[in-house]
Amino acid sequence: MNERELTLTYNPKGARKAVFLDVDDTLYDHLAPLRGALVDVLGLPASFPFDKAYHLFRYYSDSLSDREGLSAAPDKEKMEVMRKRRFMLMLADLGVHVDEGQAGRLQASYLKGQFAITPFEGATRLIRELGEAGFLVGVITNGPGSHQRRKIDALAVKTWIPETHMFISGDIGYSKPDPRLFAHVNGQTGTSAENSVYIGDSWRNDVVGSVDAGWTSIWFNHRGAEPESAHKPHYIVSSYAEISGILLGQRRPGGKNAYKRFSGL
Repeated sequence: MNERELTLTYNPKGARKAVFLDVDDTLYDHLAPLRGALVDVLGLPASFPFDKAYHLFRYYSDSLSDREGLSAAPDKEKMEVMRKRRFMLMLADLGVHVDEGQAGRLQASYLKGQFAITPFEGATRLIRELGEAGFLVGVITNGPGSHQRRKIDALAVKTWIPETHMFISGDIGYSKPDPRLFAHVNGQTGTSAENSVYIGDSWRNDVVGSVDAGWTSIWFNHRGAEPESAHKPHYIVSSYAEISGILLGQRRPGGKNAYKRFSGL
């Protein structure tokens, strides 16, 4: 965790404190459906570097999507091309070559797995306790609206997060890391940047986006990734226990090193 002490303060209009979370690889293990597809379709062994494959998969997903502007304005035909292409490029980097047909089968298997997901340990509890503590809680995610909503439905978080607090780039026209997406969220929820926290795993999308928007940035770096720019997240964590400690003042396992709770509620 960054040692820098932060205090979220109300703005003159009394903006409510808010915590928003990313979805893919923040609310659930995004590697699980990818690993399942690679094993199911290609029969890859346990020794295959699945963690490296995941990082490459995310890299090509982001870069190919950016090239066509697919996160902000999904185009069905271009999305299908991108989804196959990312598998082909990722696997080629790891010495495995697949054709377009195999890439299509990988995508189909991966897609099926994406809707059979469960939240990370502690994620649902954090969302519930934040709401009980008076925080406005929501999600901000890149991708097509219907696709991301199916994931959110599978994660069963709607009990604590209303539809009005769910923001999907494909529905809005801006995508992370564009600060305009974060400003849009503030405008729609009546919150302010200085009172908003964003939790996400992606350096490029989540850290860069939230820092540039003036939000408090919590980097959920549970895969041990390296920073990709000079941006400085306010906190770096690897578990939901740590996030709870930062936001709710709970102690780390073992009862030591109590975190100081954000003030002002």
